[in-house]
Amino acid sequence: MLNLLVKPLWLVLENKVQNQIGHKAFGTFAALFSFTFLFTALSDLGIYHYFTKQTAATPSFMKVHLPIILPFKTLISFVFPFIMVLAGWLIGYRLPELYYLVLIGFVFTFTQFTLFLRGVLQAHQLFNLDSVMSVLERFLLLFLVGVLLYYGITLETFVYARLASVLLAFGILYFIFRRTFGAFPAKWQPRQFMQLVKLSFPFAVINLVYGINEKIDMVMLERLATSQEAGIYAGAYRWVDAVMMYVWTVLPIFFAKFARHQREPQEQQKLLHFGQVMVSVPLIFVSVFVFFYGEKLFWQFSNSSAAEMQVMLLNLKILFANVLVHGFFAIYSTVLTSSNWEVTVSKLVAVSIVVNVMLNFIFIPVYGSLAASCNTFISAALVSGGYLWLLQPKIGIAVPIWLILKLALSTAALVAIFYGLSLLSGNWWLNTILAGLALLGLLLITQVVRIADLKANLFSSKN
Repeated sequence: MLNLLVKPLWLVLENKVQNQIGHKAFGTFAALFSFTFLFTALSDLGIYHYFTKQTAATPSFMKVHLPIILPFKTLISFVFPFIMVLAGWLIGYRLPELYYLVLIGFVFTFTQFTLFLRGVLQAHQLFNLDSVMSVLERFLLLFLVGVLLYYGITLETFVYARLASVLLAFGILYFIFRRTFGAFPAKWQPRQFMQLVKLSFPFAVINLVYGINEKIDMVMLERLATSQEAGIYAGAYRWVDAVMMYVWTVLPIFFAKFARHQREPQEQQKLLHFGQVMVSVPLIFVSVFVFFYGEKLFWQFSNSSAAEMQVMLLNLKILFANVLVHGFFAIYSTVLTSSNWEVTVSKLVAVSIVVNVMLNFIFIPVYGSLAASCNTFISAALVSGGYLWLLQPKIGIAVPIWLILKLALSTAALVAIFYGLSLLSGNWWLNTILAGLALLGLLLITQVVRIADLKANLFSSKN
């Protein structure tokens, strides 16, 4: 619930920040932030996921291994920002950017350390405390940025605010951690630590692959085109991030359900039908809305020119074609990874990254942010085709072609409904409500949404 309150507020506030400091300055920040994100695996080495998993399974694991992990993790974390400066210098960043890069590096250092300590809370089933700590940094940032917006914000003060909020949140969490679990005197045992790193390495690889997949476009845009283009792309991509939060909230629920029935193909087939409907229907509606009324999402960009707004809107529409692809096919990745085919899925994602990077090198210097958006869509379509191709051979589940066809026809019908309503009325919010009701009726009539499935799955989830 706290996340549902804080994240929309941050979305609105970050739009305001970009409007005040400009697309060029925000594009520089977005590129540096994304560049640092690419290397976060180096600041953690997969330890967070492995340590949380082992501590949850065996509580005594923490007492034995935390004193060994802490000194090495502290060392790695504080070296990380300077590794980022070296990496930034190697790809051509100069003094002003390197200064911001070291600050952003420390932001990630303390963010990763906060995640690590929160992992201990999760492993000990302290979920209420963990939920509060998950939004504390963003609450603090909302306050600091709100003050800066009132007095006048710059790129530099924005970076300072992010660092200050992370430091304060980490300090509060560390105090609570010490009060809850006590002190853990450091033990410098390199051999045991390297054994832990070896076991956690697969998590580091997965984090690296998915990090590159998510952030490489922003870095390449700023390097191959301009900071201005990166800022325009960031303004559009922010809404993609916001909508995809729904997907990353729903899919883990189905991951657990698929894993429970991984030796029962018929049950997985039923879950796949329900899961695809649950994931795809909201994204179909939002994506079609963006196609007709996407400009309504940029109401805060009062300082942007008409040309900038036009490019940002076109980026938004292309990126939401990518969202639509994920809405149709992301559930298939969840089925595969829950059935122990996560390495195969990671390889497939890696292939799509290679394709995306190659296309970016060719087209970004000519077409800028529009090329990045199109290449993201092409890569998503490629990896989605791979999921479908693997489904039957790997886990024995048939691709639900009829359901996919029904959803595609429903999408086309929704486009026609929006178009027809736009001819009858210029009231966008009324048209949106009517189109939503029409889509719901259409899904019930075609039995894409089945009341029996809703009752059965909601009832089982309560139990």
